[in-house]
Amino acid sequence: MQSGIRNSLLALFSKAGNDYVSGQKISEELGCSRTAVWKHVESLRSEGYELEAVRRLGYRIVAKPDKISENEIRLGLDTNILGREIHYRDVLPSTNIKALQLAAEGAVEGTLVVTDEQTSGRGRMNRTWHSPSGKGVWMSLILTPDIPVAKTPQLTLLTAVAVAQALEEVSSLQMQIKWPNDILCNGKKIVGILTELQAEADRVSSVIVGIGINVNQSQSDFPTEIQSIASSLSIEQKTMFDRARIIQTILKKFEERYLEFLSDGFKSIKPIWESYAAIQGKEITARTLQGLISGKSLGIDDEGVLLLVTKEGDIKKIYSADIDLRTS
Repeated sequence: MQSGIRNSLLALFSKAGNDYVSGQKISEELGCSRTAVWKHVESLRSEGYELEAVRRLGYRIVAKPDKISENEIRLGLDTNILGREIHYRDVLPSTNIKALQLAAEGAVEGTLVVTDEQTSGRGRMNRTWHSPSGKGVWMSLILTPDIPVAKTPQLTLLTAVAVAQALEEVSSLQMQIKWPNDILCNGKKIVGILTELQAEADRVSSVIVGIGINVNQSQSDFPTEIQSIASSLSIEQKTMFDRARIIQTILKKFEERYLEFLSDGFKSIKPIWESYAAIQGKEITARTLQGLISGKSLGIDDEGVLLLVTKEGDIKKIYSADIDLRTS
């Protein structure tokens, strides 16, 4: 089935929800014969979709394949900007690397790059991000915001808020954000965020927002050295999750927060971020390029910069650091 026809057919089923879509309506919308409609339906079945056909009512999807694909993401997607252009691959070295390439080629804002497996996934400071097949959500978004370069770090905090809200919507779990880019559940890391900037002088060309989410891993799926600090949604809630639905929910929440940000600035995001903050009022150590700075977290300022008060009473601004909740 041609991708355009497949997408139109899936959009029809998505709009109908649990209702049936008549063969006549499909025929009219797709501009094809009733025989062609049957062939398109059979093509979806061959991809793993379960469709129910009832005489005089039509067709409806009753079950979807347990996989991530462009089709699965589109079916039920409720956004205007994010994810309207989707680049899916079964395997990629890194979704951020692919997104950077697409951005350089002029990809439209909101383009989503997603894969089932990353072979060279990475986090901040070029750390390895373990991204096994069929277990998580590995995705990157291309944004082209008309904002000063100095404001782009705020997009990392915005992303953390949107993802935390989305994961709480699809689960019964509570999330916490560890400045600047980790999301924790019950004290263990569930999500990593990597934001990369392409800019010329003081002009933002694009911002690539990479999001890695541990979804359906068991404890044994993690390398031994991180099993004590990493977890997944499945481990924490003891159930399996629909990864395509997670992506859809993130895109919807992200679009809401992003449009607020473009309209009102970071002030609309800050109080939400603070409500999720894992380090608010706690003694922490910031591991910066200039060395260790220990003190009590005062939260973030209006620009998203972390504030620490040392035991001497000095207030330090932390622009980039790893945060350790155990002081040294």
